[in-house]
Formats: sequence, structure tokens, C-alpha cells
Amino acid sequence: MTRDRKENITVYSAVAMLVFGVVLTSIAFFIEPVGEIHDSVLWVLGQCFIYAGGALGIANYARSAAKHEVDERFSEYERHHHRPHRVEDEVIDDITDKPIDDGEN
Repeated sequence: MTRDRKENITVYSAVAMLVFGVVLTSIAFFIEPVGEIHDSVLWVLGQCFIYAGGALGIANYARSAAKHEVDERFSEYERHHHRPHRVEDEVIDDITDKPIDDGEN
């Protein structure tokens, strides 16, 4: 199963749970005694919210945390490796840093 398909199933099931909870609560509002919603219906609504929040929230948190970690590592790599390291650069730097010995000393 591909990642996109798993994400789609997660999103659709979370939305379905939210719709189910809202519909069940709305129906319970109009059943005798009218205007009162039984505690068990509210408990089911709470479970629907918990499932939807968990399914959507955990997936988004994990995705954003992984992206943040990758971005942080990449920027750290760029900071330390801003240009390719070449041996010729070290040799040229060593030569230009030393005073010229013309043999008179």
C-alpha cells in the first residue's frame, strides 16, 4: 500500500467519524425527550473527536517533525560545507600566508 493511499484512508476515515458523530448527535437531539442528548451519545461523539484528532493530528505532527529534522540537518550541512573542499586551495593558502624569503636574511 502506498503512502498516499494510507494518508487518504486516514483522512477519509477521520472525516467519516466526524460526520457520523455530528449526525448521531443531531438525531439524538430530536428523539424523545426532545432537546436532550443522552450521555452515551455524547460519549460516542467524544470518541469520534478523539479518533479524528488522533488520526489527523498525529500524522501531521510526525510529518512536520520529520521535515523540520531534515531541514535542520541540511542547513547544518550547508553551513559546514559551503564550498567543495579542494587540496589546491590549502596549498595556495599556505603559500600566500608565508613571508617571502629572498635569501637576504
